[in-house]
Amino acid sequence: MTQPRAKIVLDAMGSDTHPDPEIEAAVTAAAEQNVEVFLVGPQDILQPRLEGMGITALPLHVVHAPDVLGIHDKPSEYSRKKAGNSMAVGLGLVKDGQADAFVTVGNTGGAMASALFQLGRISGVKRPGLTAVFPSKDGQVVVLDIGANTDCKALYLLQFAVMGSVYANHVLGIERPRVGLLSNGEEPGKGSLLIQETYPLLKSSSLNFIGNVEAKELFGGEVDVVVADGFAGNVLLKSSEAATKLL
Repeated sequence: MTQPRAKIVLDAMGSDTHPDPEIEAAVTAAAEQNVEVFLVGPQDILQPRLEGMGITALPLHVVHAPDVLGIHDKPSEYSRKKAGNSMAVGLGLVKDGQADAFVTVGNTGGAMASALFQLGRISGVKRPGLTAVFPSKDGQVVVLDIGANTDCKALYLLQFAVMGSVYANHVLGIERPRVGLLSNGEEPGKGSLLIQETYPLLKSSSLNFIGNVEAKELFGGEVDVVVADGFAGNVLLKSSEAATKLL
């Protein structure tokens, strides 16, 4: 039985050098993967470039979005002044059931806010968490939050742990993911007040909580999910990126 073709929305105006990398990715995905791609952005920019490539038979569609979110645009501004931006239009396709997923490499705050406005929150989840999958000695580690929520409550971190554990189980295929709480020491009493408040919530949960972890445990393969507030998680992410480039 043929597997149904997934429908993916790609924000054509997200990267620093848009839309060329997005067009290349859309063409490659439509040609080589079992996906239908909706490329969202200004039609007068995208359509001529695709026509110039001589692409006609691929399952690739241009969806017009007249506005573009810049890196410095604020949610309070673009929701009013740039309602027709490529993120909002693209997520609208997902909301209306015309597509299965939305992909962007654009303004992080814009992507988060647009998703909240268009799709809303999962019932019972107070704050969505930005997530990255880090490489480790023995495989991969799900890390969240990496920047969406710089100021958190203990309940948010507990919910991040649940979502991260579900992701690790269903997407990475880890049977009972080991969950760690990012801290400056492994002992239960270490960490900020937030970490100290979160520790007992995780310990009393049904998650496979292994306690506090330092960054070295993340890369050492001793944990499958690492939970952090958005400030610490973003510092971890950016430091890791810089160290990788240096090496």
